[in-house]
Amino acid sequence: MTAVKTRRELYAESTRQALIDTGRRLFAERGYAAVSAEELVRHAGLTRGALYHHFDGKQGLFEAVFEELEESAVTAVTAAMTAAGAPEIRVKAGLGAYWDACASPEYREIVLKQAPAALGRERWRELDERHFGGLLREALRTLMEEGFLARHPVDLLSRTLFATITELALAIAEADDPATAREEADVIAAALLSGLGA
Repeated sequence: MTAVKTRRELYAESTRQALIDTGRRLFAERGYAAVSAEELVRHAGLTRGALYHHFDGKQGLFEAVFEELEESAVTAVTAAMTAAGAPEIRVKAGLGAYWDACASPEYREIVLKQAPAALGRERWRELDERHFGGLLREALRTLMEEGFLARHPVDLLSRTLFATITELALAIAEADDPATAREEADVIAAALLSGLGA
């Protein structure tokens, strides 16, 4: 049986989403440091109390925006890999979807450029690992079982590739020409995976 949400619950959800949508837009346009808590609530048409009730302040809101963007990217990568056939096509499709996310202005600005400073590098890596680490480990296990990759310790290989992919993503975000950087990252990642082949 589906629970019917009360008017109060619906209002709380819409208030929370209004803050996330406003934060997402302002952080992407101007950057975390340049946006004040007062400005966020003014643009959302809400009170400062609403911000602190739902997110405990500007940093909590930023983290929620970060998580929403990460969840969207994971969904896109998973969908691309699910739609692909052979292992090498799944790898290429998954990486392609991730590079596409990295090239999108909001993801690039918020997740890759601002988050290390806004959240602290350790928290940024922890959240990024939470979203993509499990997906990468599962993909590597499957590729080994299918004989596409040689057998390696999955956790160690996952950490190694995760660090490499993260650095390639940062290079795309910081590049003067993100499209060219994306192509170069794709070639490098493919070469690395090819070297790990069975």
